Amino acid sequence: MDKKIPVAVLGATGTVGQKFITLLENHPWFTVSELVASPRSAGKTYEEACAWKQDKPIPTEIAKKTVLAAGESLESRILFSGMDASVAGPIEEDYANAGHFVVSNAKNHRTDSDVPIIIPEVNADHFEIIKKQPYKGAIVTNSNCVVMPLAMVLSPLDKAFGVEWVQLTTLQAISGAGYPGVASYDILGNVVPFIGGEEPKVECEAQKIMGRLENDHIVDADFVVSAQCTRVPVVDGHTETASIKFKKKPTPDQVKEILRNWKSMPQEKKLPSAPENPVIVFEEENRPQPARDIWLQGGMAACVGRVRECPIGDIKMVIMGHNTVRGAAGAAILNAEAFVALGYLD
Repeated sequence: MDKKIPVAVLGATGTVGQKFITLLENHPWFTVSELVASPRSAGKTYEEACAWKQDKPIPTEIAKKTVLAAGESLESRILFSGMDASVAGPIEEDYANAGHFVVSNAKNHRTDSDVPIIIPEVNADHFEIIKKQPYKGAIVTNSNCVVMPLAMVLSPLDKAFGVEWVQLTTLQAISGAGYPGVASYDILGNVVPFIGGEEPKVECEAQKIMGRLENDHIVDADFVVSAQCTRVPVVDGHTETASIKFKKKPTPDQVKEILRNWKSMPQEKKLPSAPENPVIVFEEENRPQPARDIWLQGGMAACVGRVRECPIGDIKMVIMGHNTVRGAAGAAILNAEAFVALGYLD
């Protein structure tokens, strides 16, 4: 690419917005040109407006940028939205109406019939549905942070064996609740067996992602997911235990072989943020672990372990993903890379 594409970050001062900025630093295709936040942050420099909570300093070229208020006119064609769901919906629509390509991490438009939930390894063909949208630009979303690694594991297995149902229990990191997250008195030494609104998202998004595109609409996949979602005292990395029933029963070795060898469009096109191996399979009995494995492949892979027979379904396993990278900002950046690589920005 001869010239970098200018991009904007919506909700730039928040947790996801900060992660966008760290992941976009020195990106070979994109450069952060504009920062957008709430009116109370507008007019301040980014370092003044932002309570920075990342593991490395604010990039120098970002720190002195003036923050714009959400709704102001922008020059960037691609907008990465890390806005809170309480305000994201209409703001994203306004920017899409103005001709921008909005890549959203918010939940607001995921259930819209003309808005795809994209995982480029799984359903890059779903980008076509944006042509049905009423906007001059477009809105594309990435999935819930639990669904992301789940769908990456289920997709190649569904093609090989056909998924009938999934029973899922999640152990979700506190960073998934944003900053400051869960009160320390509630989470330290504890497990909270409820995350508001989470289970309905987990139970329906994978079917849309893995559905098929027919003419101008998406037909959901026909398997069923039953989810129980819990919050645990881990900083980053969502862990999931899954039991899966297939139409054609595989062996554990067949499952591991398919997952290890699976590659797709992002790997074929060598997109900058694409993991070399979308799924990493462990043989060790005690892996994957968030403390040791979330940064493998730059935090962009799904990690799988303990693949074995299930006496109720067919196969059970442990799945883990980096919830603020592949489950949030990193997923949106990969979506934008796929959007560009497939020619939709032209």
